[in-house]
Amino acid sequence: MNPAMFLVEAGTDLWDQPWLPGGATCRSCHQDIVADMRGVAARYPQIDADSGRLVNLEMKINTEIQSKSGGVPLTEGAQDLLALSALIGFQSRGMPMAVAVTPDTQPWIDKGEQIFQTRRGQLNLSCANCHEDHWGEKLRGDTISQGQINDFPIYRLAWGDVGSRQRMFTWCMESVRSEPFAYGSDAFLALEIYLAVRGTGLLVETPGVRR
Repeated sequence: MNPAMFLVEAGTDLWDQPWLPGGATCRSCHQDIVADMRGVAARYPQIDADSGRLVNLEMKINTEIQSKSGGVPLTEGAQDLLALSALIGFQSRGMPMAVAVTPDTQPWIDKGEQIFQTRRGQLNLSCANCHEDHWGEKLRGDTISQGQINDFPIYRLAWGDVGSRQRMFTWCMESVRSEPFAYGSDAFLALEIYLAVRGTGLLVETPGVRR
């Protein structure tokens, strides 16, 4: 009874949808989604071979839509983008998180750890204060999590909606009364890869459900 599974179904439909009339679809390049996408989500974020910069899975999907089919990139947080990332992530379900730690990714990981440890906002709290120092304890009736990201996109009961990793980051920063970073910013990408490396070995559970 996972309400986020509708994202996987929607993503399956989008897999065969041309991004321009009569144009290429995702299946045009990746015939067998189960075989071709197995393990892909477990490796993101990663350095993109073409651009040489760090990208997360949603950014890579948009690059493919634009470069392979001439389509218009999807908006961050849009249902279609979440559906495709959920579909691809679902193919890695049960596989361990395995983001590469290389000389190219290490500076990003270090920056993400710094962000994770830095106090911010009117409440003067860091990510680590909650998700390392007090995980498992209660906060107004809710159990504080370890802050793992191995099940995104998720359906969150508090939202009554689905969301990406960066939507969750935004919510957390706003909760400590801090100005959140912009979606797709270097800061959020750094935080994302740090948390992915921090969760190395955890099994992918996409799509997830959270309180």
